[in-house]
Amino acid sequence: SDRSIRAILSSARRVMPLTHLADFPVNSPLFAAAPMTIALDIQAVSKRFGALTALDQVSLSVEAGEFFALLGPNGAGKTTLISCMAGLSRPDSGHIRVMGHDVQHDYRAARRALGVVPQELVFDPFFTVRESLVFQSGYFGLKHNDNWIDEILHKLGLTSKANANMRALSGGMKRRVMVAQALVHRPPVIVLDEPTAGVDVELRQSLWVFIQELNRAGHTIVLTTHYLEEAETLCNRIAMLKAGRVIALEDKATLLGQGSARRDIMLRLDPPGLPPALEPLLLRREGSKVWLRLADIDQLGGVLAQVQAAGARVRDFEVVELDLEQVFVARMQGKEA
Repeated sequence: SDRSIRAILSSARRVMPLTHLADFPVNSPLFAAAPMTIALDIQAVSKRFGALTALDQVSLSVEAGEFFALLGPNGAGKTTLISCMAGLSRPDSGHIRVMGHDVQHDYRAARRALGVVPQELVFDPFFTVRESLVFQSGYFGLKHNDNWIDEILHKLGLTSKANANMRALSGGMKRRVMVAQALVHRPPVIVLDEPTAGVDVELRQSLWVFIQELNRAGHTIVLTTHYLEEAETLCNRIAMLKAGRVIALEDKATLLGQGSARRDIMLRLDPPGLPPALEPLLLRREGSKVWLRLADIDQLGGVLAQVQAAGARVRDFEVVELDLEQVFVARMQGKEA
């Protein structure tokens, strides 16, 4: 029965020392963030699976306290890179350090410093939600972690499900538990691999409120997501992967062109048609609408004057602000947004 299996596992946990991670208490000076400036350091990491190069000389660093986005299409190498960070996969070359600890040579401290929310739903079908979190705490040598577990359950809306068996939960609730398991040992670096995939709006909002609280408290957050509006809203700096290579690594303002004099505008003209002198500025056209790129917003007056001189009237006008989705698609196509 479920009860007997839990009893066997509980007994085994008491007998078998968790030496692989329990050597480091919660307040260990190994994880003091004060002297650290780099929370995650990835240098020249490559990984091949047969003929497939999943990661090709990937280098990037994430500062302590950053909210960092790691973006890319399916198959770009994001999950492989996260697996290398977590020690689930060994890179063929290069090195990764978490809070200064090499994930291969100082793996105990590196594991203790990292919490990963996996993309897949991985759970023990014989435990309740609370038992899963207590057992997860045991992997890190935490015997009296009930107060923090209660807070995680509350923040993630799991309090009412605390004593429910994992098998009885919906997919969205199981994903909440995945997040809770990654946070149970209070790691200074938290990696979220598509944490809101397939979850409802309420969870998404409550999750981000909680994660932002952790970030403000000093935790470093690394996020992968296909919901680019999440990355644009939450993250300070963004890396983009394509075919295992970093093709962009910039702060959000630079990536979106904020602070640049360049502007894109949309004009709806009556009658349709653009003066020949303005054709070099044309980005695209749809019916009576044209999109133009100006090197400087000061060009706008001249553009409108030429439209008027050509006998056309401007029926609608908009200064177009770039969003992350436009930049992402352009970079994946090898273009500038």
